[in-house]
Amino acid sequence: MKMRDVNWRPLAARTIPHAMALLGVAVAWGAEREGVICAAEWGWLGMAILALHLALTFWPTGPYATQGMWWSPSALHKADTPAWTLRDWGVWTWLEVPKGLRTLGLVALSVALFRPQTASTVENMTREGIDMVLAMDLSGSMLSKDFKPNRLESAKEVAMEFVDSRPFDRIGVVAYEGEAFTSVPITTDHIVVKNGLDQLNTGQLQGGTAIGTGLATAVNRLKGSEAESKVVVLLTDGENNAGQIEPRDAAQLAELNGIRVYTIGVGTIGKAKSPVAILPNGKYKYDWVDVRIDEATLQEVAKATGGRYFRATNEDKLEEIYQEIDTLERTQFNVLRYQRKTEASGAWVLLAMVALALEFVLKSTILKSANG
Repeated sequence: MKMRDVNWRPLAARTIPHAMALLGVAVAWGAEREGVICAAEWGWLGMAILALHLALTFWPTGPYATQGMWWSPSALHKADTPAWTLRDWGVWTWLEVPKGLRTLGLVALSVALFRPQTASTVENMTREGIDMVLAMDLSGSMLSKDFKPNRLESAKEVAMEFVDSRPFDRIGVVAYEGEAFTSVPITTDHIVVKNGLDQLNTGQLQGGTAIGTGLATAVNRLKGSEAESKVVVLLTDGENNAGQIEPRDAAQLAELNGIRVYTIGVGTIGKAKSPVAILPNGKYKYDWVDVRIDEATLQEVAKATGGRYFRATNEDKLEEIYQEIDTLERTQFNVLRYQRKTEASGAWVLLAMVALALEFVLKSTILKSANG
């Protein structure tokens, strides 16, 4: 009776198809693993069957033992026994390919039984938008040099930074001196808003400071808005001395339309170097002038509409004020999250079917005699 060879080389050669099958599935699963969840536990049954298959495969005297390639111990000790060649490795590996395909089919089925699913989170975001109008005073006193380079340029620069901080809001611009006009209708195109602010200059309108008219024009821009929150940020450095509408009347109109008004008075405490005349060459003549801001009226307008009054005595304070308004008027978001799952087991079932079909074909044709 001949004993079967237990030499490690045939065993190693036979291991190659199974190792390649397991490694290939492991690599494929690793590439797919991110974002994949397993919806069932039946895969463990498949793993148990796979383990049984591998145990029977490498049991030397078991039902899966490869036939026709065993050497007797006496032959192994003969001096003329041929050396183990690359061809021998190839033959043993090739004879094991059908069982390797069965290993591939079983491990693929095991993965499929775990019911892998790709899960992606989808967000549907809606916002409770804010419609806002920036009302800017363009009167000659806005060229005063207590801000660098002057009040107007400093106010424009800070306002543009404020626009950048409100990416989801519709914003418009109203300019006023002795009368008012809409520089930019409310829009989500903030490049247009910033360009409109940048182009504001004194002397574009009749002289004076028509605070009431400026506020009323801003209110008219917002009164038809369906936004949850409507806001006017009104900036001035003086007193209402022009126009046909009083600031208090404009504030009442804002209140009736649910519009909140934040008022900002810009100017240092005491005197400021301000334009007092225009020279023949078109340049302004400057002198020290008392800073007069009608703070009582601005406070009353803000209080009547649910807003607040702020005083900016320098550039840093003005920037802080806009940051505070930005905090007070935050855009509200409603986010609906739901998870979408897609079955990913189909490809694994297909792989298993192909592997088992190939095993059957090889055993029935090319390797029929070797496995008989």
